[in-house]
Amino acid sequence: MNMFSIGFIGGGNMAAAIIGGLRSAGVEAARLRVVEPVAQQRDSLQERFGVAVQAAPGPELAGVDVLVWAVKPQQFAQAAQALRESSPQASQASQALHLSIMAGVRCAAIERHAAARRVVRAMPNTPALIGRGVAGLYANSGCGELDRERAAQVLGPTGELVWVDDEPALDAVTAVSGSGPAYVFYVLEAMSDAGVRLGLPQATARRLALGTIAGAAALAEASPLSPGQLREQVTSKGGTTAAALQVLGARDVAGAFDEALRAAAARAAELADELDRPS
Repeated sequence: MNMFSIGFIGGGNMAAAIIGGLRSAGVEAARLRVVEPVAQQRDSLQERFGVAVQAAPGPELAGVDVLVWAVKPQQFAQAAQALRESSPQASQASQALHLSIMAGVRCAAIERHAAARRVVRAMPNTPALIGRGVAGLYANSGCGELDRERAAQVLGPTGELVWVDDEPALDAVTAVSGSGPAYVFYVLEAMSDAGVRLGLPQATARRLALGTIAGAAALAEASPLSPGQLREQVTSKGGTTAAALQVLGARDVAGAFDEALRAAAARAAELADELDRPS
C-alpha cells in the first residue's frame, strides 16, 4: 500500500475495523491518528493497534492526506466545528481527501461544515468488522483518480467495494447492503425458531440454519447461474422445497422485501434531508 497519512474523527466499531484492516495490510501505526472522546475506546485502540489517539482534534490532523469521518451523523456538525477551532493550522485539513462512513450525511454538508473540496462517501455494513463487508462508494466532482484509489485502499481491507455514479444511489445502497445484514439475521432467526418448533434442539436448528445461509451465499457467489436459476435447481416439482416456496409465494414475501427496501431507501433520504436542515 502506498504510504499516506490517515486521520480518523471517531474511533467506534467501524473505525476500529478499518484501522485493524489497515494495520493488517502493513500500514505503520505512525501513519494513523484517531480523535475519540471516550477514554475507554481510546485505550482500546491504542492497546490493539498501537495508534496515536487523542480526545479532541488538534494541529496534528492538519497534514493528513485522508480524513475519515466516523462519528454519528448527528454529531458531525459539532465535530467539524471542533476541528476548525482546534488550531489555526487545522483548517489545512480541508486540503485532505474527506472520506465519510456516516450514514445520511451528504457531500454538500461535508463540503459546507468541513470546508472540504474532495469528498468520498461510503456506506459500509457490519460484516466489515470481520473483513467480509461490502460498501457502496460515491466520489464528488472534486475527486480525481488518486482520491478514488486512496479511498479504496483505506476501505479495501474491510471487504468488497462498489462504486456508484450518483449520490442518491447511496440511499438504495443503504437499503440493500447497509441495512441488509439485519434482513439476513431476521431470516436466520425465523428459520432457527421454526426448526425448534418442528422439534429440533435450539443449537441444532441454529447450526443448520446458519450453515444453510452461509453455504447458499457461497454457492451463489461461486456459480455463474442467477439466484432464480439456483432456486429452480433445488425445487423439484411436487417436492418439499416446492411446498415451502408455495407458502412464501402466497404470502408475497418477494413483494414484502420490495416494500421493505423501498421503505429503507426512503428513510435514508429523509434522514439526510433532516440533517441538511439548518438547526
